[in-house]
Amino acid sequence: MDRYLALIVDDEPDILELLEMTLSRMDIDCQSAADIATAKQLLSQYDFDLCLTDMRLPDGDGIDLVRYMQQGHANIPVAMITAHGNMELAITALKAGAFDFVSKPVDLGVLRNLVNTALRLSHKAGDQPGTKTASAPPADTSQELLGESASIQRTRETIKKLARSQAPVYISGESGSGKELVARLVHELGPRAAKPFVPVNCGAIPQDLMESEFFGHKKGSFTGAVSDKTGLFQAAEGGTLFLDEVAELPLHMQVKLLRAIQEKSVRPVGEQHEAPIDVRILSATHKDLAALVSEGSFRQDLYYRINVIQLPVPSLRERKDDIPLLAAHILGKLAGEMGTAPPRLSADALDALAGYAFPGNVRELENILERAMTLCEGDRINAGDLHLPTAMPEATVAGLGLPTTEMHGDQPLEDYLDSIEKDAILQALEQTRFNKTAAAKKLGITFRALRYRLKKLGLEE
Repeated sequence: MDRYLALIVDDEPDILELLEMTLSRMDIDCQSAADIATAKQLLSQYDFDLCLTDMRLPDGDGIDLVRYMQQGHANIPVAMITAHGNMELAITALKAGAFDFVSKPVDLGVLRNLVNTALRLSHKAGDQPGTKTASAPPADTSQELLGESASIQRTRETIKKLARSQAPVYISGESGSGKELVARLVHELGPRAAKPFVPVNCGAIPQDLMESEFFGHKKGSFTGAVSDKTGLFQAAEGGTLFLDEVAELPLHMQVKLLRAIQEKSVRPVGEQHEAPIDVRILSATHKDLAALVSEGSFRQDLYYRINVIQLPVPSLRERKDDIPLLAAHILGKLAGEMGTAPPRLSADALDALAGYAFPGNVRELENILERAMTLCEGDRINAGDLHLPTAMPEATVAGLGLPTTEMHGDQPLEDYLDSIEKDAILQALEQTRFNKTAAAKKLGITFRALRYRLKKLGLEE
């Protein structure tokens, strides 16, 4: 069977020897070049599976080669070898299209992880370096990101492109727009798909536990540490760590996170030595990170490190043509959970949805339809069944500093509406002496729908 073939571009004989020896032990053949001109010539002669290039070369720099390969050899993952600590050049290389980077002095464990990940881009799970075997193409899971609008089609194409890179991606967008789904798709369509995808809501971790949660701890390292604990970085080993609501990290954790990302290693609390990690970082927040940097509440160096490539997720207002398709999918899913046939949306209901601003985006659409489905009569949802809040002007919602979750007093709107529904159900149950069949009839919903709502609202016995 054919062996893998790597192109190594470096004018330092000792680095060339180290890289060739390491790759040879992985059953990978090598061709070497001391400058960009020779590298271009070799690219025209051989079908390479991987390229490693130094930054400083006699006739240019490695970023020139990365840009050249993006034009005619974009299918070949190219990794940059940078001077230790020179993150600025590493980030420039990633933005130019480099697959990943490794710093001098080269850590052989980091290098081997990088090479194996790069080879999985073309040769999926089951192949090992040294044996090129035909494998089925990865499943295109991007169809889970439903919609045919121009904005969502652009998002799907960008996801496919970014899945091939290991560059950190910052996913921006309003609450409820689907940022975690986008992060999962970047992971599932890439070479790390067989490894863990670990999402973490940075705003949900108590500050005094953050270091332990992210990096783990040794038994006895602090009061309550009764056993060793694996941190989130180690849990995501070989895969992807998704930092949702990254803007909520306090400054002291931002410093530690930056070091972990730059050094590709972590030190558990109570441990003396750092452990290498092989993790891709994706992050997201609904806040304006650039504004937080200007205010001094988010570190500029961390911002540039996680925001190598930005992937904006469109709001539902930007893709209103997708509402009928999304609504049908949501109703079908809910009906499956309830064991009923999905109801139809009347024309006036669709018009009402099209005219609503959706400050809570797709998540709000799901909640509105779930409520309408359980409270409507028959198999059709009319505009009145939607109970849409008083429409907010779209410019206000999109605009300018207002939160993307509507509030009623001090409560988020969704919680407020849930509380109204809960009170109505409890009142009906009390009036019928907790006869669920009679209560369902009184509420104008099916018995099955009532049971579903009782479970959803935490009222089931």
